[in-house]
Amino acid sequence: MARDLTDLLDQDEPRTSAAARNGADYAERISARAIELDDEEESQFLRTEKRVSVRRGPLDKKTQTRLKKSLVIAGVVLAFSGVAVATYHYGKYSWRFVVNSSDNIEITGVHNATRAQVMDVFGDDISRNIFYVSLDERKRKLEQIPWVESATVMRLLPNRLAVTIQERVPVAFARIGSKVHLIDAHGVVLGMPASRQAKYSFPVIEGIQDTEPLSSRAAAMRIYNHVVRELDAEGSHYSQDLSEVDLSDPEDVKVTAAGGGGVVVHLGNSDFLPRFKLYLTHIAEWRQQFQNLQSVDLRYEGQIVVNPDANDRAGSSGHKVAGKRP
Repeated sequence: MARDLTDLLDQDEPRTSAAARNGADYAERISARAIELDDEEESQFLRTEKRVSVRRGPLDKKTQTRLKKSLVIAGVVLAFSGVAVATYHYGKYSWRFVVNSSDNIEITGVHNATRAQVMDVFGDDISRNIFYVSLDERKRKLEQIPWVESATVMRLLPNRLAVTIQERVPVAFARIGSKVHLIDAHGVVLGMPASRQAKYSFPVIEGIQDTEPLSSRAAAMRIYNHVVRELDAEGSHYSQDLSEVDLSDPEDVKVTAAGGGGVVVHLGNSDFLPRFKLYLTHIAEWRQQFQNLQSVDLRYEGQIVVNPDANDRAGSSGHKVAGKRP
């Protein structure tokens, strides 16, 4: 029995709809799967961009290196400190560093001072540890000895002291009070030398008082040194002919020649060499002209005053000889 077309269409409609629905479901599943894949790829890409945390120490590498170096240096310093402390303790208490006797003190440079004077400075150092001897204090005390100009004190390990003395050089005798002493260029009174073999030939300086301080004696000796330098200029060495030099008046230095029969020559405060040469040139003439020649004053230009000292005491002006000055 033939079916109506409408019926066939009506019967085929459900099949077509079902197939369409099945197709749509499949497409949805494919699309969903694609979306899932896309989500996985996007999620994987995002995870690769995420920073991975790395565990780090509290100090960076540069700081750690510096810290290691500091620890090494501190260790070395500590080791040296320990050695230094041990060495100090050993040096402080060991018997090897004790000055046993005066034989452990070596003294050089002493000629006019005495060894006894030097040893008096180190008297308390016998049986003392060498490191407890104050070198500066011993040097200061040594330089208080009149003959000692400078001193050096050194330790010689393990238990010896080396003392080097530089003595003062005398340049004249000085009459101070009733005694005659040796004196150096700076006005230090030296006394007589300890060695009997020492021989000195100097003029005697007058006009220095025993109550004068060292500064006043030093000023007087500067004048004396000036006179000697001028008289010895040109290789003449006239200072060796002097027996006395009177410095009581700084403005009028008076000298006495050894071979001049005790004649006092007034040289003033300058031109010592030409004035003394004038004296040497005319002394024989003056002796013939003046029987009792005691002194000559050469300080004035164009004239010479003979016996000014004796005539001053008698109230006279002395004999004036004109035209004798160069």
